[in-house]
Amino acid sequence: MTIRSRHESVTFKHPFHIRGIARELPAGRYEVVTDEEMIEGLSFAAWRRVATMITVPKEGARGDITEVHAIGSVDLADAQRIDATAHD
Repeated sequence: MTIRSRHESVTFKHPFHIRGIARELPAGRYEVVTDEEMIEGLSFAAWRRVATMITVPKEGARGDITEVHAIGSVDLADAQRIDATAHD
């Protein structure tokens, strides 16, 4: 089975919540990794998302200490939509 990972940066302008993480996260830029597996047996290349992870600052840590959380892609999209419609 072939797996690929896509890396992207997402930016939140406001503090936000995302399902799967029990605390509010600060506004800022976050790295998101999406793992996809190739769907075998087709006559064309097609991929299925199997995992989405976000790197966040570790709670209570100083400096650049981070942790990775598995999240749902729909939950990420919801958080981005809420952030985009929030008023400053």
